Amino acid sequence: MTGLYPDQTGILSNRGHFRTKHPNIVTMSQMFRNHGYIAARIGKIYHYGVPYQIGTDGEDDLASWDIRVNPRGIDREIHDQIHSIRPDAPIESRFGGTLSWLSVPDDSEQHTDGQGATAAIRLLNELHPDKTGQPFFLALGFYRPHTPYVAPSKFFDWYPRTSIEPVLEKPDDREDIPMAAWYDRPRQRELDLPTRKEIIQAYYASISLMDEQLGRVIDALEEKNLADNTIIVFISDHGYHLGAHGLWQKGDLFEGSCHVPLIIVDPASNKVGQVASSPVELIDLYPTLAELCQVSAADHVKGVSLGPMLDNPDASVKPAALSVSVSRARQMHKTFTDKPVMGYSIRTPRYRYTQWGGGEYGHELYDYDSDPNEYTNLADDPAHERTLGRMQALLADAIDRAK
Repeated sequence: MTGLYPDQTGILSNRGHFRTKHPNIVTMSQMFRNHGYIAARIGKIYHYGVPYQIGTDGEDDLASWDIRVNPRGIDREIHDQIHSIRPDAPIESRFGGTLSWLSVPDDSEQHTDGQGATAAIRLLNELHPDKTGQPFFLALGFYRPHTPYVAPSKFFDWYPRTSIEPVLEKPDDREDIPMAAWYDRPRQRELDLPTRKEIIQAYYASISLMDEQLGRVIDALEEKNLADNTIIVFISDHGYHLGAHGLWQKGDLFEGSCHVPLIIVDPASNKVGQVASSPVELIDLYPTLAELCQVSAADHVKGVSLGPMLDNPDASVKPAALSVSVSRARQMHKTFTDKPVMGYSIRTPRYRYTQWGGGEYGHELYDYDSDPNEYTNLADDPAHERTLGRMQALLADAIDRAK
């Protein structure tokens, strides 16, 4: 939303607000407002403490919007019924950062995401350019599949536990992985097989709830004759682990956390349904939408437009994608240093290279052609010295760009 990297915004955790360091920065939605658009937000776009801030503005940026809607559904009202792998933890630690789930009989539209979709459909009608004479920028932030995984029981039925085969941690997987890379959370590595299946079933169910609501909004866009003149972006803020490397959820620098879905629907394009494989970054959305909508991006923006890739899916706009995280290893591994250790990871079409604390706390190199599950860290293998050097140079350039 700012067009800046985390080191540049000063936000390296879920705490703080970018306007502390950049009080006058023009966000993506402000760019559109400055060009005559009505900007509206529904749900989670900026950070929210989920689930407890559902129904509030969360950590929103009020200057970014003309209209704000904070849905609050049945999933926010039934915390006393939710299953958690830490039922004895303080209430604030029982759900959001912990595996937790619940199947409920309620209709989808009673859930927060259902109410968010309903609000989006309403705004598509109210903000229709035929009525307002203005274009609109509508940001709809769904909450699922963020924990707790609360969804209608019909979606649980779609995914029988007997058909779910959880990824189990290989006994020797971590032997060549630096401790800085381990973002373990309480009780997650000790889960038995039935509980793993129950959690994954709930995760899938919550995705299907969200997907159903997205479908309602897309249907409304078409019904209101807006689809031929509206760019749609579907994005997630991070990927997710369901047991790989013994990890669950997010926050690390493995492929599971760093790889996100990104779909851009440009009605002016003739490349519908094609896949571009070159690395891109979330930071590239700001200049991409500016170019597609023929508005001027703010001068501070650091990303690059993905326009060439939309015209030619085989094109590339950058050699690699950068991801940044602070090591959370000390949460479960008290022998790890108590000082902040920054992790920077660079991804090319074939390789990922990660450094922790500039290499002081370890580094990792994975070849996805031969090792898609990241089981073999090649960073200290002499046979890959030349590849390591190239990746280190790419990472150094990326860090310079992101500082």
